[in-house]
Amino acid sequence: MSSQSQQQQQGKHKNREEEEEEEENHLLQSECETIPLSSPDVLLSNWEHADKEKQEEEKDAVYAAKDKVQIFDLEASGSAGSTAVPPFSWRKLWLFTGPGLLMSVAFLDPGNLEGDLQAGAIAGYSLLWLLMWSTIMGLVIQLLSARLGVATGRHLAELCREEYSNWARLVLWILAEMALIAADIQEVIGSAIAFKILSHGLIPIWAGVVITATDCFFFLFLENYGVRKLEGVFAVFIGTMGLSFAWMFFDTKPSEEELMMGLLIPRLSSKTLRQAVEIVGCVITPHNVFLHSALVQSRDIDIRNKGQVQEALNYYSIESSVALLVTLLINLSVITVFARVFYGTEQANGIGLVNAGQYLEERYGGGLFPILYIWGIGLLAAGQSSTITGTYAGQFITEGFLKLNIKKWLRALITRSCAIVPTMICAIVFNTSESSLDTLNEWLNVVQAIQIPFALIPLLTLVSKEEVMGTFRIGPIVEKVAWSVAVLVILVYGYMLLDFFLDEVDGVLFGFLVCLGAAAWISFIVYLVQHSGAIPSLMMRSPNSRGFFSLSRN
Repeated sequence: MSSQSQQQQQGKHKNREEEEEEEENHLLQSECETIPLSSPDVLLSNWEHADKEKQEEEKDAVYAAKDKVQIFDLEASGSAGSTAVPPFSWRKLWLFTGPGLLMSVAFLDPGNLEGDLQAGAIAGYSLLWLLMWSTIMGLVIQLLSARLGVATGRHLAELCREEYSNWARLVLWILAEMALIAADIQEVIGSAIAFKILSHGLIPIWAGVVITATDCFFFLFLENYGVRKLEGVFAVFIGTMGLSFAWMFFDTKPSEEELMMGLLIPRLSSKTLRQAVEIVGCVITPHNVFLHSALVQSRDIDIRNKGQVQEALNYYSIESSVALLVTLLINLSVITVFARVFYGTEQANGIGLVNAGQYLEERYGGGLFPILYIWGIGLLAAGQSSTITGTYAGQFITEGFLKLNIKKWLRALITRSCAIVPTMICAIVFNTSESSLDTLNEWLNVVQAIQIPFALIPLLTLVSKEEVMGTFRIGPIVEKVAWSVAVLVILVYGYMLLDFFLDEVDGVLFGFLVCLGAAAWISFIVYLVQHSGAIPSLMMRSPNSRGFFSLSRN
């Protein structure tokens, strides 16, 4: 009886399981009826389309994976969470060398050279100390920009898009584009002046602008053969500038004693205050802050591997420091040459890019290598290289703020056109006399001065945030130093703006517009500082700090 009972219970249990299975199959069938099924061919087509889209998106990125310089050996680089930093390697330093060269070009653009020659002609050797310390301040800012790009894998414009509200990032983008166009106009016209000098006046300014716009695309085309090829071109440009201005330096034989005194003894007077402000303003440029955070991403770095990130920061710090040391020597040569030749002369107050070569030739004549052509070659190298980096920076700024998914060549065409069109207009309108070009240069400096706080404050805001930087957030001492540098630079630019508009304001309407613009400028600075939380952060953070090279916050 017990066996029959067990068999009946097993039968009922089996029937119940069959009923539940049939019910599940029925529910599954009803659900599948609402989902359109695709054939294997359709699914394969969809996968291929998605893969193709991914490849196209990678191809059109600023630095596609295949374009990045491979440095780290996957087997030797450690796990994703590794914090070990390998010993120093000259080979790795060579592979990391490049982004600092492109960044340093902004310290040598034609606007800088004009500021240098005017400082030397008017102030003599007295402002060499300021050039040195301004370069050091610029190095601090550029190291922070590189740190942001390496630690996050994204550049400043991209992070600003995520950090700020719609209206704030729109204002930041517009101001960044205006400053970039202003810098680009100076760079392109500087190249055009060089073409005019080297052609004995056969190539007018407007034709030089067209040539510069065209050959810029040619040099950018070299990137298709590898980013190292383009970096090699910049090394040639910087080498050309170094040789040209070193030749002028030894040809004019400046006073070594006065040179050392100018470097070591700070001197400043009311007569040289304007040139002092221009030296600081020429060294720290807004678009270069955006540029460097993107250039460092040309190397393949796994941001999950803290050891790799720290090693990259170490090598980038070395190559950036060496690159800016080279720019310091070049700028130093230009100032001392014009201090030696023109300081205390009647020509000092009227000298500029256009007539500098002619004045040099009048003083030193022709010779085997006429100094006029040496100056023209150096100026051409400065203009060409800075124009290319300006186009580069424009691509990063536009893509970062607007998140444009367009092809790289189209981005370059758009950003180049945005600068070339106003440059052509300026070349035609202001090419009537040397004084008109000087007036144009002053207004372009004003546009860049307006933008500098809106590049520095977002940078310092982001590198101080742990949710952005993780363990690579800067320490409190570095943060205080960085904010001190930023405040000093903003005050210098603010003085430049005040001095300029006090001379230029004429009429009630123009004065009212300037006051309105100044109020908006200050208000936006206050908003960005409040958004950053810098004031309470600087007051409350502990003194345990980390420098540029350290890894752990503990």
